[in-house]
Amino acid sequence: MLTLSDFDYELPDELIAQAPLPERSASRMLVVGESALTDSRIGDLPQWLAPGDLLVFNDTRVMRARLYGSKDSGGRIEVLIERLTGEREALAQVRASKTPRAGSRLRMEDAFDFEVLGRDGEFFRLRSLDDTPLADLLERHGRLPLPPYIDRSAADADDRRYQTVFARETGSVAAPTAGLHFDETLLAALAERGVRQTRVTLHVGAGTFQPVRVDNLAEHRMHSERYELSAQTVQAIAETRAAGGRIVAVGTTSLRCLESAAQACGDGPLAACSGDTALFITPGFRFRVVDALLTNFHLPKSTLLMLVSALAGRQRIRAAYAHAVAQRYRFFSYGDAMFIPARMKDNDEI
Repeated sequence: MLTLSDFDYELPDELIAQAPLPERSASRMLVVGESALTDSRIGDLPQWLAPGDLLVFNDTRVMRARLYGSKDSGGRIEVLIERLTGEREALAQVRASKTPRAGSRLRMEDAFDFEVLGRDGEFFRLRSLDDTPLADLLERHGRLPLPPYIDRSAADADDRRYQTVFARETGSVAAPTAGLHFDETLLAALAERGVRQTRVTLHVGAGTFQPVRVDNLAEHRMHSERYELSAQTVQAIAETRAAGGRIVAVGTTSLRCLESAAQACGDGPLAACSGDTALFITPGFRFRVVDALLTNFHLPKSTLLMLVSALAGRQRIRAAYAHAVAQRYRFFSYGDAMFIPARMKDNDEI
């Protein structure tokens, strides 16, 4: 039985990256091989890939999803939009000294009002009372929602650096952080190497930062996120497979999209699809699409650490994280990267 303590590690606070490096592709990259760890750099990624491999990027764009305001009673509130559910409605987290009641109003950024419609689990259902589409109101009045472990408010530079250069589809409250390492120079070098590129969309929810609250992982229930896999990407995957190339997910969000789509297709071939996924990947999971993964380093006891352990093996990932800490890699969203070039069986002897 897998327990939460199987995925714990010690991380000094000073290794949590609080800001991006001056250049996107300047980050370090730890390559996790079958029997060895190699210190490399993101700029060297083309050397670790072969012509005909396929990189799969998540093209989601981060919403300006954080809002501050007050209840109609005067109390201060903070709202974090989780998902737009209509032109004027959304699911959101609401932080307030007292829980707002259904029917009450929330004044946001001295610009527009929400009506509280009720609750949906941990989220509040909100409706904007402004005629302007809510997506436009967020872009105009909202603030970029940096992760909770970044101990500062979002700055102007984050508007650019906390988005990937290929961000297109607005809907996330957190960036697909492995994609933050790519700039136009690196993308061009990969293309020159003969590495193909394609896109999926998975809108990252705030639940990605929520701690696992049960010790028995079989009892954990994942948050739900919206994804879309296009026919064009399905074709690119099929062509890559036929030519003997690897499917390389850029980030755990791309991986979850691909494997969620595979599950949605049942025993049939991979096909274009969209929907909500609450896929929880732990060691023992049978990967059907992804062969390799580029990812950042993840929080202790997190579902994403469990995911990478499923791909490379728990003890191998434990050794990799211990090495990264000892070598002073930078962790989390604005931190360094790790490349897992192939699926590997768990090996408790490492």
